[in-house]
Amino acid sequence: MHDIRYNEARDELYVNNPFAQAILTFRGGADGQEAPIRVIQGPKTKLISADTLEIDTTNNEIFVPQGDEVLVFPMMANGDVAPTRVVRGGAKMGWKSGGGVAVDPVHNLLVTDGTVEVEGEGWRTSYRGGRESILIFERSANGEVKPLRVIRGPKTGIHGIRQMQVLPKGGWIVITQITDGGIAEPEGTFVGVWSINDNGDVPPRWKIEGKESNIMKKPRGVALDPKHKEVIVSDMRLNAVLTFYFPEIF
Repeated sequence: MHDIRYNEARDELYVNNPFAQAILTFRGGADGQEAPIRVIQGPKTKLISADTLEIDTTNNEIFVPQGDEVLVFPMMANGDVAPTRVVRGGAKMGWKSGGGVAVDPVHNLLVTDGTVEVEGEGWRTSYRGGRESILIFERSANGEVKPLRVIRGPKTGIHGIRQMQVLPKGGWIVITQITDGGIAEPEGTFVGVWSINDNGDVPPRWKIEGKESNIMKKPRGVALDPKHKEVIVSDMRLNAVLTFYFPEIF
């Protein structure tokens, strides 16, 4: 299980299981060997490698990126249930999802990371199939669609996103760059912030670099705490959770 989300309104936990090709929902107070209250699993779901997920508590939906698609399920889905929407990329649309995903219900946006096909260059595959682009779509997108905006290029410094979050207030996209999960201490890691309105080769508005003075070495997961104006980062190398005071984006 590589990702987890908490729904405060329903007091529920949502976790992915890529090996069982399933999305599991537990009570918020679950303890010990307790069965999930709902399981999305089966051939109709189209789930193959549910490595990450996102929840939209405003519109009651679960988003799961995999390969060339982002699958969207009702939050109350249970059993072998088909997605209500499937956002598709691939060669025809010129993009592939990398695995990170975030939703901004205020600005009605879906954000994922991935790679794009560039004329004369083909597919960029710098990290496990390519995770060097931030792809921005309409939240309600369905079928084969092109991104509204793509953030990519040398000025961005992006070449290996792992996970992301969106802060609707202010319209900020926060990403963790792991660079390469297979290297113990990869170079060029950071936490970066872009605007939901950015497009093209633009540098991050703010950046926390993976260096000794910041302690951080290999950022993987990221969470936002608006109440305390903090960015919380899980570090794969340190096997630790780091908290940074980051008032600029809050």
